[in-house]
Amino acid sequence: MNRKAKTLLVLALVVVVGMAFRVSWNALRDIAKAIGADDTAATLYPFVVDGLMALALVAALVLTGEARKFALRVLAGYTLASLVLNYVHGLLPELHGESIGWSRLASGDWANWALVLLATSLPVGSIYFGSDLVAKVLHHRPPAEPDPQESVQIDPNRLMSDQGEPTVEETAPRVEVDSSPIPVVEPIAALPQLAVAAESTRPRRATGRVPAAARSSRPVRTEVELLAEARSLTESWPVEKLTGEGIRKALRTSPAKARVVREALKAERERDAAAVAG
Repeated sequence: MNRKAKTLLVLALVVVVGMAFRVSWNALRDIAKAIGADDTAATLYPFVVDGLMALALVAALVLTGEARKFALRVLAGYTLASLVLNYVHGLLPELHGESIGWSRLASGDWANWALVLLATSLPVGSIYFGSDLVAKVLHHRPPAEPDPQESVQIDPNRLMSDQGEPTVEETAPRVEVDSSPIPVVEPIAALPQLAVAAESTRPRRATGRVPAAARSSRPVRTEVELLAEARSLTESWPVEKLTGEGIRKALRTSPAKARVVREALKAERERDAAAVAG
């Protein structure tokens, strides 16, 4: 139902309730005069009874739990009381013309006492129940709604087993495991360690973190790969040209790795020269 249809439904309900209140107002006013109320009190008496019914209905729509049950009980009680008084007003034509005696609603003593007690107790009850309902509505706290961002994890095996369907484990294909012995792989000989240049004792200036977008996507090369690449690039270089800065630019690597490669290349050339001289 869209908003326009809901609005028309509420307006129709207000019209029906207003007409029903007008019909009941005439009977309750005559009842109030029969129990000794003056003209002003008799005019306000229908608002005390039927008005509290409307208040209890609104409170029942707002409250929850035990408070809502209390509002519904108040609504049912005052609806029944209004029905009884309207019924008595229809049985006694004398009430219509105001010819009945003061505080006489029935011919029998016990019936008259009960009806007078009911009619006079409704205003007092409206004060008590109306105040209680308003206090409950003002102190009502709606239940907290769950966070839509929180995801609910459901076990598929449990859900399928509750529905009598095979679980994921039962329907998954079985994988045969090969029980043959695993061949032993001979360990690879360790690569020769390169000579590491002594680290500088001079403190370095602190730099900021390099952003992820500015980092190079080139794979990291090992020392062995750097040395092999440096051999091919510097094969024709004289010994004097084997500097850390020159190797760094040729290999596009860090200064520390360039120094390590430089020392390794110089050591190799010295070893080769010694072998030739010998």
